[in-house]
Amino acid sequence: MDNVDLQVLREIASWRADGQRAVLGTITRTWGSAPRPIGSLVAVRGDGRIAGSVSGGCIEDDLIERIQRGALALTAPERVRYGVSAEEATRFGLPCGGTLELVLEPIGEASQIEALLARLAAGERVQRRLDLATGAVTLAPAPPGATLVVDDATLLSTHGPSWRLLLIGAGQMSTYLAEMARALDYEVLVCDPREEHAGGFGVAGARLLKGMPDDVVRELRPDGHTAVIALTHDPKLDDLALMEALASDAFYVGAIGSRLNQAKRRERLSEHFGISEAQLQRLHGPVGIRNGARTPPEIAVAILAELTAERYGYRIPEPLPPAAASGPEAGCSL
Repeated sequence: MDNVDLQVLREIASWRADGQRAVLGTITRTWGSAPRPIGSLVAVRGDGRIAGSVSGGCIEDDLIERIQRGALALTAPERVRYGVSAEEATRFGLPCGGTLELVLEPIGEASQIEALLARLAAGERVQRRLDLATGAVTLAPAPPGATLVVDDATLLSTHGPSWRLLLIGAGQMSTYLAEMARALDYEVLVCDPREEHAGGFGVAGARLLKGMPDDVVRELRPDGHTAVIALTHDPKLDDLALMEALASDAFYVGAIGSRLNQAKRRERLSEHFGISEAQLQRLHGPVGIRNGARTPPEIAVAILAELTAERYGYRIPEPLPPAAASGPEAGCSL
């Protein structure tokens, strides 16, 4: 679930607080090319105001027209398809003859929008079960790998962060990274067993874990949607996390520090922890793209830029620094 869809849910809650009627649309199926992925949300208020999107605008215009005619005065969820014919595909802005299906549901007390938002604010990943006959909703923790599922009776949608970021160390850098990563819809976990550091950490929606890093990584069981980044500069902590993370399925493993410190770290991991050369090749260090970053927030941007590229399968080449440039490389100044 991305932040665009989270904003749709917040808009619905705001409309309800103002006594406004609303209908929520969820993309449940697509055929051919479609502008938004399955699970994307759109909401239409009783007066025609809209939040979110499922197309280039034509489907939204049709929904507004329907609701203004009173055609969306629903008492239970219903399915609507757009773009079945070539003419409709052109009208509704669906490229290449694409088709999409929406489940439209009238929002009321049984929809549990406010309860869902409260659980998302706590950093949870939630599965929302919509009864297509009655409109009743139940909420439960989303199981690993849960995706949208729809049949004749039920719509199961998953809400909350699709990606996890585990940060080792609760320092200043972790604060900036946690805040920015939350905006990018990561579930953020921060591990630091040192009370003098962990005691002052506080980022809304980020969860603080005080166990030893190796234990935390093992319990987390990093998968292909998990990134692990070591930020303490303390080998006794960073190395413990890295040795477990490099042996896991994490899509990204990184560590802060200069190139010299990275070389020493690789040597330690190889000689003392038995990490193979193939596993060491997965270690990003210095962490983050090289973009001249110097301050903690700049370095956080560089790190998250590299994570984004990794998620989408891009490789960023080493840049040529300005001839007159001086100062630390990205990821090396702290």
